[in-house]
Amino acid sequence: MPTLTIDVVSDLVCPWCFIGARRLEQALAEMPEVEATVRHVPYLLDPDASAEGGDLRERLRAKYRADPERMFATVEAAARTSGIALDFSRVRRWSATVAGHTLLRHAEVLGTQRALGRALYAAYFLEGRDVGDVDVLADVASKHGFTEAEARRIVGDRDELAVTRREAAEVAAQGVSGVPFFVFGERFAASGAQPVGVLRQAIARAL
Repeated sequence: MPTLTIDVVSDLVCPWCFIGARRLEQALAEMPEVEATVRHVPYLLDPDASAEGGDLRERLRAKYRADPERMFATVEAAARTSGIALDFSRVRRWSATVAGHTLLRHAEVLGTQRALGRALYAAYFLEGRDVGDVDVLADVASKHGFTEAEARRIVGDRDELAVTRREAAEVAAQGVSGVPFFVFGERFAASGAQPVGVLRQAIARAL
């Protein structure tokens, strides 16, 4: 069986990353002959975000000088084509993501990284939970290989958070300026929430 490592650079509050991750899962499901290792690589859309987060709509208005609801409608429509019932009326907060990324790094050792990533996207985009909140992170992580105490210890460790920040800064320094960003077999890259067919072609090419 052919094997392939796929690195996915993404942020947990990026809806296109959620869509891109779902499309990658769909592409791999259509290629059962491929044994893929999917690795999460942290990216911080807002490296200076406070741990408390903030109001999502206020942030988007300030950044883009546009009506957030119009942007939401575009993303919701794209999400529906991938089977995601995205509804931004539930998403009120802009969450800091350093702690979530840190948990995902530790989840790789446990073999639960992909499942935890899916759960964190769902918690934020489908349930409207604040994935920067320690209680939320501990609850979600407790279903994917961690105890709540372990999760709280990890996200409360400044050294662990610093490692995540360094990893994200290194990725940005390498030229990644938008997410999701996929690297197939350390050879080929694709930027954006590409259609399933494009991702399948990239996987085949890398193999």
